[in-house]
Amino acid sequence: MSAKPITVALVGQPNVGKSMLINAIGNARLHVGNFTGVTVEKTIVTFEHKGYEFSVVDLPGTYAFTDYSIEERVTHDFLCNESYDLIINVLDSTNMEKNLQLTAELMTMSKKMVIALNMSDEADREGIEINAPYLTQLMGIPCVRVSAAAKTGLEELMESVIKVHEAPYQEQKLIFSESVEEEIEAITEYLNRHKFKALISNRNIAINLLQKEKKTYRVLHDNPIWTELQPMLIEADRHILLHHDTDDMKEAFAEEYLSYNRGIIAEAVKVKPKAPEKKTTTEKIDSVLIHPVFGIPIFLFFMWGLFQLTFEIGSIPMDWIDAFFIWFGEVVGSTIGNDEIRSLIVDGVIAGVGAVVLFVPNIVILFVGIALLEATGYMSRVAFLLDGFFHKFGLHGQSFIPLVTGFGCSIPAYMSARILKNDRDRLLTLFVIGFMSCGARLPVYVLFTGAFFGPEMAGNVLFGIYILGAMIGLVAAKVLKMTAFKGSDEPFVMEMPKYRLPSVKLIWHTVLTKTMMYLKKAGTFIAAASMLVWFLSAYPKDASLNAVYAAKIEVAASKEERVVLENRLAEEQLSQSFLGRIGHVIEPVFEPLGFDWKMAVALQTGLAAKEVVVSTLGVLYSLGSDATAEDKTLMEAISSQIPLASAMAFIVVIMTYLPCLAASVVFTREAGGIKYFGYLFLFTTIVAYTLAFVAYHLTLWLS
Repeated sequence: MSAKPITVALVGQPNVGKSMLINAIGNARLHVGNFTGVTVEKTIVTFEHKGYEFSVVDLPGTYAFTDYSIEERVTHDFLCNESYDLIINVLDSTNMEKNLQLTAELMTMSKKMVIALNMSDEADREGIEINAPYLTQLMGIPCVRVSAAAKTGLEELMESVIKVHEAPYQEQKLIFSESVEEEIEAITEYLNRHKFKALISNRNIAINLLQKEKKTYRVLHDNPIWTELQPMLIEADRHILLHHDTDDMKEAFAEEYLSYNRGIIAEAVKVKPKAPEKKTTTEKIDSVLIHPVFGIPIFLFFMWGLFQLTFEIGSIPMDWIDAFFIWFGEVVGSTIGNDEIRSLIVDGVIAGVGAVVLFVPNIVILFVGIALLEATGYMSRVAFLLDGFFHKFGLHGQSFIPLVTGFGCSIPAYMSARILKNDRDRLLTLFVIGFMSCGARLPVYVLFTGAFFGPEMAGNVLFGIYILGAMIGLVAAKVLKMTAFKGSDEPFVMEMPKYRLPSVKLIWHTVLTKTMMYLKKAGTFIAAASMLVWFLSAYPKDASLNAVYAAKIEVAASKEERVVLENRLAEEQLSQSFLGRIGHVIEPVFEPLGFDWKMAVALQTGLAAKEVVVSTLGVLYSLGSDATAEDKTLMEAISSQIPLASAMAFIVVIMTYLPCLAASVVFTREAGGIKYFGYLFLFTTIVAYTLAFVAYHLTLWLS
């Protein structure tokens, strides 16, 4: 007998542990994608339990049932328009009053619901006693104490979900003040008298009408009963607002929800009195980590340590990966008789993809570090800590969230800028995000730092590159704030979650997902780009040049002399290829920066994806090497053929020029038009060229 399907919408405010809860369910299968029409991540967990096939949709965290930000809109639209069986509303048991705000709004939907009182173990430690059975009785909704971290209460939660699913819908007990209840009753009675039928109860239709819910208004506006209903609503507004110290119905209902929540908490939640002199663990840690003097240096130390680990530990498996791809290339090459096809596969695909895969250990370590900082709640502290510092450069405190996200990938960073409600602050942040070095640039940095600096210095240099890029971004923000984005600063308010031990499973899922996306890009897009770069660098071939060098090689006195002649032939053929011709055309533009045509070409391919820069350099410098393939790694080829000053300028351009094609498309959409992409292109090009010119000549002068 096949399992019965149950679709569950997992809803809650940010930082309530929804993702940890969904990962705590045993033997679950994770499916990650995007919601239709938007690029907000969509996680679905499927599993079987007692004859049911569960599909749990983890909706974006939202503080209220509104549609202002893209995350709120996704959650709102899913709950209102999509097909699902019930809602699991996840609450933070240590912050009930705030979390119940969303719960009360969800109760107006007349949907089957179960409340998961998450972090119940933390509530116990803090002396918060929640009477879940009494809470169930008061609200008319099953309330279950659970802990995703300790994996307690999960079985009881699933039993409640099945029981609610099988039973008919029970009216929930959302009670307002006397004035509001009078108007709800009057409107409900009017709807019932005119036999109005809706998917939700007429009581909840009345609540939505009083709250000016747009969709309900649209449904009833074209109904014949609207003629009499509209004056009733106007009179109801006047009556309700008389009993509230506001002239805004939204504020009035916010007060109603708050009063309801406080009444529920007073009945079912008891807090043991604490000794006033005793600080919580979170307060003790915060006294150090967000100290006004030591807070920022501590954060910089953490980031320095992360980049040290990224290089020191990440460099260990690099030799193994490099040796594997060399061996793999030799094995594959020995099975291919045709020289052209062998060169395409070995020098193009394997060399290009291998050059990118080589840096997977570094990327994994960086992703793990950032995920740990986010999961513990430390990143929110850093946003608070840097607020005053950011304001000096014209940035909003909340800009930190998209900016630090930019260290992972620019695409989600651009999307997360939506948290900034002010258009000016949001646009300014969008223009600066590109200066935060994304994970795709890390392989280029590791390649050049490894080529020009010893292992004992490479980690420090890598950290310096990231900090320098961020400082350039802040200076750019100040310039833009003084010119294109003038205006007064807005205050910064955000939630400060408690410190928590990160979930290993959640960290694993986050890092695995991002790493697999990186490898997928290496196996598809970058492989195709490497083949294109190989073709453009291998053709057309000059037959007369082959004949001249063939004669010289034939009479060469030694094997070493023949190898040198073969490599000179490859160098000259490369120079006359399509890619060589393109490079020579644009070389004069980049000559003041100390770039040869190969470096100039690599920058252009990097506009498609920054990882392609490494694969392009791998193809070009392996073809034009003066040493034998067996004893020449890409790092050695770079260090021997590129001067230090040119390398410094190249790194500066990588740090500051236009983001990849995919990120540019997302930027254009988020900014609001193609004209903003034009401004970004001009701005980043001028900054990159100017700073690279300074870096090149300053390095020459210093050396």
